[in-house]
Amino acid sequence: MVMQTTDRADVRAKKDSGKAAGAASWGSFNDRLPLDRVLVGDCVSVMNALPEQSVDVIFADPPYNLQLANELLRPNHSRVDGVDNAWDKFSSFAAYDAFTREWLTAAKRVLKKTGTIWLIGSYHNIFRVGATLQDLDYWILNDIVWRKTNPMPNFRGRRFTNAHETLIWAARDPAQRSYTFNYDAMKALNEGLQMRSDWLLPICNGKERLKDENGDKAHPTQKPESLLHRVILASTNQGDVVLDPFFGTGTTGAVAKKLGRHFIGIERENAYARVAIDRIRRIAPHDAGSLEITTGKRQEKRIPFGWLVERGLLPPGSVLSDAQRRFTAKVRADGTLVSADAKGSIHQVGAYVQGAQACNGWTFWHVEIDGALAPVDVLRQRLRAELN
Repeated sequence: MVMQTTDRADVRAKKDSGKAAGAASWGSFNDRLPLDRVLVGDCVSVMNALPEQSVDVIFADPPYNLQLANELLRPNHSRVDGVDNAWDKFSSFAAYDAFTREWLTAAKRVLKKTGTIWLIGSYHNIFRVGATLQDLDYWILNDIVWRKTNPMPNFRGRRFTNAHETLIWAARDPAQRSYTFNYDAMKALNEGLQMRSDWLLPICNGKERLKDENGDKAHPTQKPESLLHRVILASTNQGDVVLDPFFGTGTTGAVAKKLGRHFIGIERENAYARVAIDRIRRIAPHDAGSLEITTGKRQEKRIPFGWLVERGLLPPGSVLSDAQRRFTAKVRADGTLVSADAKGSIHQVGAYVQGAQACNGWTFWHVEIDGALAPVDVLRQRLRAELN
């Protein structure tokens, strides 16, 4: 897939006369997704203008509502560059909860029925956001603890050092059974061990930290690309669409482009949008071959046993046996088996002849191939390779 480079023309804003971009009035994209663009405006208005059930995954880093009343000082009395921007301030918890409900409702509208949403926050907001998430009938799959290798110290010495943030990963609906989780890729990323729900990653600093023309942080809460790499690799496939309603300086878009995914970024602050566009324009996506990931059997294309019959790999009348040739069964034209006194699927007949409750017929039943017995699964893999 060729990703289009985002340029300044891709910043879209519709402004009512006299109103700021944050209060923009959006119409409709008429079933067209504005892929690989940064859209300047209020996230609720923009999401409500997108087609319904059109994005695969949402990553949301909403305002934390830190409620900072005073300046934070280091022991040497120098000022800590914390988050004191207007976009992080709300008049009350009730106002913040209303804002959260509004954007999560808009997010659910654009999320596909197979989609999932990621949210990240601190102790200031994550519990309130999580409660609203459940009130709106999202279904929580995991909470992830991002444990920071290099957190900001606690300068006053009156609390534990805040060394982590929490991510919530949720499905769109409680009854949802289908969603993307690249389990084997996550296991491979973790040297063959199951990926746990506690992630040890550094905060964004050094060369990755974007600066403005004065040398100050371009955004106070820029997330590290390593965090988004894991999120996107875990829950999307190549070509999927990732929406970020609080785009900031574009970490989600940058990683999505590198990994061969599409992105839609929504950001109400023009200054952040400009930084994001310049950042993403300079990124070259990885080649398609390097983006292939490890997959397991659960992600392989389903091949019914009957397909082997109709393709002529196991013609009707073929005789199958177990590896020790103790039991035999004959293949029928509809893909079922018949033994001396049982008929049914390869699994049912396999279980019956053994007196077992269950059986994996693909590995139990064998057929002679080139003079040697081999599991019928060999033929399934051959057909799967052809279809792929």
